[in-house]
Amino acid sequence: MQEVLQQLWIPLAMAVSFGAFTGSLFRLSGRPGSERPLMFPVLGLLGGLTAFMIHQVLVWTVGAPTWLLPILVVLQVWLWLGPLGPKIPRREQDPRE
Repeated sequence: MQEVLQQLWIPLAMAVSFGAFTGSLFRLSGRPGSERPLMFPVLGLLGGLTAFMIHQVLVWTVGAPTWLLPILVVLQVWLWLGPLGPKIPRREQDPRE
């Protein structure tokens, strides 16, 4: 049981929390969507979960190194909040302001 905890659950928790943190940092980049601030950490959390799954498949098939996991998390969060992310229309500025 201790071995399963060390090999699966602790890296999963770390990847998910790092994804949520990275998503929260991504919010500071000035992209639209500030009206829904919870969207960034939630999509970061999902990106971290996806990156963990990809990393586990790579570990089981080709023996991927451990240092690849944080890189995958950052790439997944960037993809999910960047080019593949939700399309949020920009609010147009009122010329009277």
